[in-house]
Amino acid sequence: MKNDMTVKRSSGNVFADIGLPNAEKHLVKAQIVVAIGNQIRNQKLTQAAAAEKIRLKQPDVSKLLDGRFEGFSLERLIGFLLALGNDVTIDIGPSNDNHAPGHLKLAHA
Repeated sequence: MKNDMTVKRSSGNVFADIGLPNAEKHLVKAQIVVAIGNQIRNQKLTQAAAAEKIRLKQPDVSKLLDGRFEGFSLERLIGFLLALGNDVTIDIGPSNDNHAPGHLKLAHA
């Protein structure tokens, strides 16, 4: 059986690749959620303990860590990072040739 599958290289943003509006914002939110998950792991917090720190219910922490963050604003996600003891820096500058105008970027250590 022959498989005529077409493979397309990713743009680096899966949300743009599948055609979602506001793809850059979705990508940054996903990166923040990954950082939140890393902090929870690094601090060896249970989901219940993390929920207490970031003032969510445990089932909502579970949903967030499973990648279901559609109901959370960027501001709220940043607040979770702050509550977990992180500094958050927003860097604003002109667009350059490496990305399209309107690009959002999350830098972390």
